[in-house]
Amino acid sequence: MGLCSITNTCGTRVVRFRGLDDGSVRADDWDRLAGGVPFRSWAWTSHWWRHYGAGQDRHGGHRSLFSLGVVDPAGSLIGIAPWYVESSLAEGRVVRFLGSGEVCSDYLSVLCAPGSEEAVGAALADWLTAVHAPQTARPADGGHDDGGGRDRWDLLELTGVDAEDAAVGRLVQQLEGRGNTVHRRSGPSFWRIELPGRWDEYLARLSKDHRKRVRRLERDVVSSDRLAVHRVERLDHLDHAWQVLVDLHQRRRRSLGEPGCFASSRFATFHGHVTADLLRGGQLHLRWIALDGRPVAAEYALAGDGVIYAYQSGVDPDALDHSPGRLSHIVMLREAIEQGYRAVDFLRGDEPYKPHWRAQPRPGVEIRVVPDQAGAQLRHGLWRVGTGMKEWVKGGLRMARG
Repeated sequence: MGLCSITNTCGTRVVRFRGLDDGSVRADDWDRLAGGVPFRSWAWTSHWWRHYGAGQDRHGGHRSLFSLGVVDPAGSLIGIAPWYVESSLAEGRVVRFLGSGEVCSDYLSVLCAPGSEEAVGAALADWLTAVHAPQTARPADGGHDDGGGRDRWDLLELTGVDAEDAAVGRLVQQLEGRGNTVHRRSGPSFWRIELPGRWDEYLARLSKDHRKRVRRLERDVVSSDRLAVHRVERLDHLDHAWQVLVDLHQRRRRSLGEPGCFASSRFATFHGHVTADLLRGGQLHLRWIALDGRPVAAEYALAGDGVIYAYQSGVDPDALDHSPGRLSHIVMLREAIEQGYRAVDFLRGDEPYKPHWRAQPRPGVEIRVVPDQAGAQLRHGLWRVGTGMKEWVKGGLRMARG
């Protein structure tokens, strides 16, 4: 299964996967542990690795797979750490989640069978700590190599994490207990609407003014022949809908003086490939709406475990007088309630429209774990000084403006 193996005192075994395309790990095992969250799925992470993974990135760092599996005494895979490592002279060997970076994957975590968080966290913490232990202190059957340093790490950087995530919490707790330095700071909040069973119940939550606008749009537009909703339900619908989404997104962002996400060719290619697999797996919700025959809004969302994740959107900048964004949200939220979803998640970012639709913030956290090694600790100390200086400058600017 893996490149190397180490067994801890509880009988669980940690393996390091050789690759994602060579049979080291099976897609069904991966998805079984992903808990239905699309950003943790095999389709999302394996496509991300193909497009953003092995080799040198645009900043000069070299990336290689660093994903670990945890196997229980009966031989069952009970946990996966879906990681890669990026090596550079400036930062050393930094371990991050697959899906990090410009793709902005959310709710990232250690994949774990329910109830196995403690065992998985302990096994991974043992493995990561043993990398830097003196040779005589390592388990006799350890698979850590000393020559090439391929298992060595200087920083474990975890972003896109829900602050209440149990699997990550247990892992970090175990790592801290083994003498590794842990630094936590608040990350961007995730914004989620817990849905009621009926549309009228949801509308009652909105402010009086917002509710009046929504009902007016429902009466005058959504329920009229002017509006047509086009949903991607088959692969032969995907290409056209995708072109509509990209066109509307890019035009809107450029109207605001921004390049738009799809200006990145790697971002665009990744999504162009992953959406087909997500559609096959029932996790893609891609729709566009036309007003008087003209595309005015598109929504790219993912689905899993009873939640719709609103990932990316686009609106016609020349049709803003018709409230295309509000129309798109009405369609998405009504359908989610009608189809029995328990929540719609607007993901990371504190944009004002999210609380306007009565989404509630879920705290995010960013975590840095540093081994008890001189070079790694020095880099971490310099990072803390630099971060402190940035915060000091920002605070001074806020005071000056105030």
